[in-house]
Amino acid sequence: MTFSIVVLGLVTLQRLGELLLARRNTRSLRKRGAVEVAPGHYPLIVALHTFWLAGLWLLAWDRPVNVAWLIVFIALQLLRVWVIATLGSRWTTRIIVLPGEPLVKRGPYRFVSHPNYLVVAGEIAALPLAFGLGAFALIFSLLNAAILWVRIRAENQGLGLATKPPRPLAPL
Repeated sequence: MTFSIVVLGLVTLQRLGELLLARRNTRSLRKRGAVEVAPGHYPLIVALHTFWLAGLWLLAWDRPVNVAWLIVFIALQLLRVWVIATLGSRWTTRIIVLPGEPLVKRGPYRFVSHPNYLVVAGEIAALPLAFGLGAFALIFSLLNAAILWVRIRAENQGLGLATKPPRPLAPL
């Protein structure tokens, strides 16, 4: 078994574990009255990440690993864990908002509004670069940027609506 296969296997297991966690958190949030915002773009995100990982398996399983880029990728994983731990049960892969809940302002959210998307952007470039796949990194980075442009706008709108206090009913 090559080192590349070990790396790809660990990343695949991590992503599958995150999907399970996201699904559990989504169910829990919905039971508490949360709603999904702008679900129409979610299949594009799933497709992008699926093709990114499948493409890496196809192209990189037997390639040498650039340790410097792998260290960058590992550092990004530590940031990813920080984001997930900070959001706790509110972390999902979808845009799920719980009306009336304040925005998270601790952890990495003290510094930037969408730290997870910065991490993902870095990962999408760093892992292919660890395998010497520069063109692959560029193509998927551009696709990710396009999808994030849509997603961040939708998420900002959803979070803005979720944090507003409910309007009182007008008298009849």
